[in-house]
Amino acid sequence: MRHSQTLGALAAILAHAPLASAQAPAPAAGGNEPRAAIGAAPLDSGPQPIQGKWGTNFYGFVEFDAIHDSTQAGLTTINDSQGNGALARPGTYAGSNGQTLFGARNSRIGFKLDAPASDGLHASAVLEMDFLGNQPTSTASQAALIGNPTFRIRHMALKLENPIADVLLGQYWQLFGWQSAFHPNTVEIQGVPGQVYSRAPQARLSKTIKTDPIDVDLAIAAARPVSRNSQVPDGQAGLKLTLNRWQGLHTAGSTGTAVDGLAVGVSGVARHFILPGFYGTGHSRTNGWGLSIDALLPIIPATLAKRANALTVTGSFVTGTGISDLYTGLTGGVGFPAPANPGMMTPPPTYAADIDNGLVTFDENGKIHTIDWQSYIVGIQYYLPPAGKVWLSANYSAMKSNNAASYTNAAGLSKIFDKSYWLDANVFCDVTAAVRLGAEYAYFHQTYADGVAAKNTRLQFSGFYLF
Repeated sequence: MRHSQTLGALAAILAHAPLASAQAPAPAAGGNEPRAAIGAAPLDSGPQPIQGKWGTNFYGFVEFDAIHDSTQAGLTTINDSQGNGALARPGTYAGSNGQTLFGARNSRIGFKLDAPASDGLHASAVLEMDFLGNQPTSTASQAALIGNPTFRIRHMALKLENPIADVLLGQYWQLFGWQSAFHPNTVEIQGVPGQVYSRAPQARLSKTIKTDPIDVDLAIAAARPVSRNSQVPDGQAGLKLTLNRWQGLHTAGSTGTAVDGLAVGVSGVARHFILPGFYGTGHSRTNGWGLSIDALLPIIPATLAKRANALTVTGSFVTGTGISDLYTGLTGGVGFPAPANPGMMTPPPTYAADIDNGLVTFDENGKIHTIDWQSYIVGIQYYLPPAGKVWLSANYSAMKSNNAASYTNAAGLSKIFDKSYWLDANVFCDVTAAVRLGAEYAYFHQTYADGVAAKNTRLQFSGFYLF
């Protein structure tokens, strides 16, 4: 009897409880009204959840990668992303043997926070993290590197919008290259060779002038100094034009599929270097700069509802000096020479640099020089009929330095590469709205300053759960 009474009471409660919904309630009317909390509707009775005024969007993806390289690519034994790391030279153990990697470190989670408007100001924030953080490769086992990755910040920034201008504060894409508006479509973990791909803490001021046919974006930013001892923040500025009536499908990276308008962007960076004097006295100063020209061209327009036959081209051209850190893992093998030792001192003198390798170096007279780089990358993506849920993409990049090998001796030429190119071909398939599969063939080629060519081929299969 007691069991039947209990079940009857439970049925009565459930009959009056609201159904949980996966959709967030619509925001209340009026910019200053509190917004309903995102998530399932609370019960009418019992403990009540805290009701917030901020809208919250949880997003990201789970990624699985299976990668095989024909050489032990890069400077580390385990390397999810080859980037612009130096390839193993032929004839060495690493250059004659391959490697296979299974990983999930590129999986990503993020939150977008949206506060109610107040006094004409709209505040929002993004918190985005992945598992590609730095780990102590000298002490960690291979199992720990792959199975226990380090959680790290990708984006952590706030944005304040008003009718006059927008302010962004925090770590976000560098303004240089108008990232990530022009990124290519590839299965490979970005940044790929020759691709400007970087984020930094910054303070940015921007303005979007919207019209029916065209949007004009103007922005300036002060970003993290190239070295904290340089004292002066990087200065960046950019102009971007977007045609609103000529739109096409664009997948940036592996997961970010959206409809974007035809766009052209120009951006620049200026930076200052201060280093200790090469011979232990005083200091050395110099400047660096970079220019990036980027384009997104929808050849055959499309929409998200009608993706079939969409054809889009992306491209970027970059030139500058002292900008290697704006790429992924690029040093070219350039380091700092040892000071001359005519007195045969023991131990011999060394130079203690307070900056990352690859940006600047010294000649034999102790004069500082920035390292030049020039690169371009072009990509194409085509969405197959009938539904556009299967598509193909291909990319090609090339880069060179005119002076990377100019400040070393003959013995050092075998450690510096000053030319490289990379190409890949990809096929993607959206199995469901949440599950995406991709496969890639990639070829890497670098030419060392002594004329030796290093090569690597990569086969990669990846699966993504998008949320």
